[in-house]
Amino acid sequence: MLGLDEANLPTLHAVPGARALRFHPLLSTDELQGGEVSVPELIDKAQEILDAFDGSIDAIVGYWDFPVSTMVPILGERYGTRSTSLESVVKCEHKYWSRLEQQKVTDRIPRFGKVDLEADDPRPPEGVRFPMWLKPALSYSSELAFGVKDLEEFRAAVAEIREGIARVGRPFEYILDRIELPPEMQGVGGQVCLAEEEMSGIQVAVEGYVHQGEVTVNGALDSINYPDTPCFLRHQYPSTLPPQVIGQLHDVTQRVMRQIGFDSATFSVEYFYDPQSQEIRLLEINPRHSQSHAELFQYVDGVPNHHCMLGLALGDDPHMPHRQGPYAMAAKWYYRWFTDGVVGHVPSPEDLARIERETDGVRVDVTPKEGQRLSELPQQDSYSFELAHIFTGGSDEDDLREKYDHCVAALGFTFDESPRE
Repeated sequence: MLGLDEANLPTLHAVPGARALRFHPLLSTDELQGGEVSVPELIDKAQEILDAFDGSIDAIVGYWDFPVSTMVPILGERYGTRSTSLESVVKCEHKYWSRLEQQKVTDRIPRFGKVDLEADDPRPPEGVRFPMWLKPALSYSSELAFGVKDLEEFRAAVAEIREGIARVGRPFEYILDRIELPPEMQGVGGQVCLAEEEMSGIQVAVEGYVHQGEVTVNGALDSINYPDTPCFLRHQYPSTLPPQVIGQLHDVTQRVMRQIGFDSATFSVEYFYDPQSQEIRLLEINPRHSQSHAELFQYVDGVPNHHCMLGLALGDDPHMPHRQGPYAMAAKWYYRWFTDGVVGHVPSPEDLARIERETDGVRVDVTPKEGQRLSELPQQDSYSFELAHIFTGGSDEDDLREKYDHCVAALGFTFDESPRE
């Protein structure tokens, strides 16, 4: 398992049939995501470990974005394990190529275009109007993604993207070189910036998998932001959107995943739904299920979504149970801080164990360490810093919020917000 981490071990072991499986770590998350990654070096290191392994290699899996998402099919081809094709993964992750594929089967996408990062006077693509989002073709989480409302903000965002795009874009070009690109992608490369018109409304994710060409949707989850920010406050399962809207989401998801040629793997597709216009717009396609949602499916359906990843990798069609978990609703909350500072008090493992004992249906993962400056935390979005992930299961939204509020109060973080010297 590429990037096997302690936080996901409990949910991996909760998968049906997990007692018959052995999980072997294959490179750490720090190795896979720290600094500017070198994909050839990572593949060589992974192959050394696999070649030295004296048992059978029955599956190679991962639930992280690039480079893990692309390493799974590359290693799968070498060792004969099951995965979707490398090309289908890149068609999901390269935001510009993904839009070109999506527009072949749906009009539920915003206006979009490439930004010339080399231009002396960069301008928005023709036909793309403010407010808009600028984002690299590939990035971790929402790193280097900026919402801009005028030309001044556009130019400032372009300057920041120019500065940082190579960290992921340059390694991504190694992957593009392994694929036979269509004419519309010739010369585009991995260090390209996408502009697309801003979407608004309720954000929702659709999770599922493809087995032998058949697209199965496991469920839809609402993503609620902090007020007046683009930053997630929580993911909540199941979605509270009307059934007819959920049906549209399922239909578009099935069409785009078939168009991309995805198979034998899990996915998570993100959308916006505007209650006023009643329209949906596709935001992005992730060529893996979301490990952030594992506990939510476990709380509500009785089985974590890791089950689908493992079942497909072993050649099975992984049927997910429905509403057989102990809770009617579940959420993953992002406890964030919106100004920089140095972390003072951080709850100890004993503190976290006590909080989880005190409140039924709660699990807490803390991100920073004592004495750490928030702006030095890896893989944060452009607007905030994550302090903790708080998982809650409950009877309704009010129950989920009460449990979250109790946890936030009990964590007791402190900060020194004086500016860096």
